[in-house]
Amino acid sequence: MIPAGKSSSFQMVFRKYNEWYLIRRHFHSFTMTGSLDALPPQQSIIYIMNHSSWWDGLLVYHAYNRASIGDHYMMMEERQLKRYDFFRKAGAFSIEKESASDVRQSMRYAAGLLGQSKRVWLFPQGEIRHLETRPLIFRPGIGLLLRQAPPETAVIPVTLHYGLYQQARLQASLQIGKPITRNWKQISSNDCAAMLETILTDQLDQHRQQLILSKEGYLSEEIHLIPPKRTTDDKFDQYRKLRKR
Repeated sequence: MIPAGKSSSFQMVFRKYNEWYLIRRHFHSFTMTGSLDALPPQQSIIYIMNHSSWWDGLLVYHAYNRASIGDHYMMMEERQLKRYDFFRKAGAFSIEKESASDVRQSMRYAAGLLGQSKRVWLFPQGEIRHLETRPLIFRPGIGLLLRQAPPETAVIPVTLHYGLYQQARLQASLQIGKPITRNWKQISSNDCAAMLETILTDQLDQHRQQLILSKEGYLSEEIHLIPPKRTTDDKFDQYRKLRKR
């Protein structure tokens, strides 16, 4: 198990690189509905999210740096963290899902972070799956963690949807659900995973439907985490106006 090793100097540089070189170059827009800080700062929070793209972690990192005052950490597959070990400096820690002892160690580490009022992000599917895959199929690790976490820990479901609309680049839409609190120690790990899987699946399906019914892939009451780029149509229209002068 590889622990996080946050570095404020590294993050100062990486935040700018992530936003300006990675996200803005590849996405037309990135929006968010809901609040990452719907609960008091001292509240222990686990965010669970669907995992459908290599971009997920980078977009989440940008979102909580722009829209949260909390201290966030993210669980990452160990082979990926070994490959990109600089993510430790951004708050990533590892899990080796094929090793039961390592899973337990990672869950104890995450529970320790929650005990310090940190905020922990998990992708309970355990691997990248196509956005339209149903059911999502959660691993029981989320239940194991909640049974070790402080009793007041809340779970916030987060869904991330990607789409191509009238632009050449992708639009990403992040939706933050309502906090979920239970007496987690009275629920088995498997039942906990099944319950949260249903909740996140329903939210993802509703999120998808809202985007289908929306105009140009935007939802009401959302905020822009990166502003929309000018489209090819916009640039062509401006060129035509200049030609007419």
